[in-house]
Amino acid sequence: MLVDSRRGLLVSGSLLAGAALVGLLVVLPVTAPVVQAVDEAVWRMAGAARNEPATGVAVALSWLGGAAVNWPLRGAALLLLAWRRHWLRAAAFTLAVVSSELFIGPVKALTDRPRPPGSLIGTTAASFPSGHAIATAVTAVGLVLVLARPGPSRWRWEVRAVVFTAVMALSRVYLRAHWLSDTVAGALLGAGLALGWPALLMALRHQRDPTAPTS
Repeated sequence: MLVDSRRGLLVSGSLLAGAALVGLLVVLPVTAPVVQAVDEAVWRMAGAARNEPATGVAVALSWLGGAAVNWPLRGAALLLLAWRRHWLRAAAFTLAVVSSELFIGPVKALTDRPRPPGSLIGTTAASFPSGHAIATAVTAVGLVLVLARPGPSRWRWEVRAVVFTAVMALSRVYLRAHWLSDTVAGALLGAGLALGWPALLMALRHQRDPTAPTS
């Protein structure tokens, strides 16, 4: 899955630390007003830029990042990995998905952040972090890591996965379903888990068997 599991762990740790940092900035009394001011400025910009074509595109992107698309893709990927007998990849992807889903509810309950006013789409639960951003990052980044071979082609797909996650996350901000900081934290958390589990499992396998393949 990865050419260098140590580098993967380092990048994953940085992404997860970034998500935790954004979370702290959102909830700490000293920094929360500053973050909220930035979020509200972006919220006003999104409202000023509102138009029907952009709203239609944003709604479509939001749907693509939702459960109706993510879960079938995840299931199909796991079936393909099982058919190919890529058990380590299947385990890494499963752990990334399960851990990401387990994070969403408790963190939302802990922060209990209100949603932005004037949402253009139906929402449930608290605002922080963005479940759409987490799920999209885990699915998009995770699928590339477990399905594509290492090399220039996979690097291009990784870039596409990151770009799609960012655009989808911004669609949630445009729709006023989330504050900007919700989506930033969610994307960092999802990508960190998608990369971290493959890196961790590969590092553990290499520790047990130094001759094991690295991809």
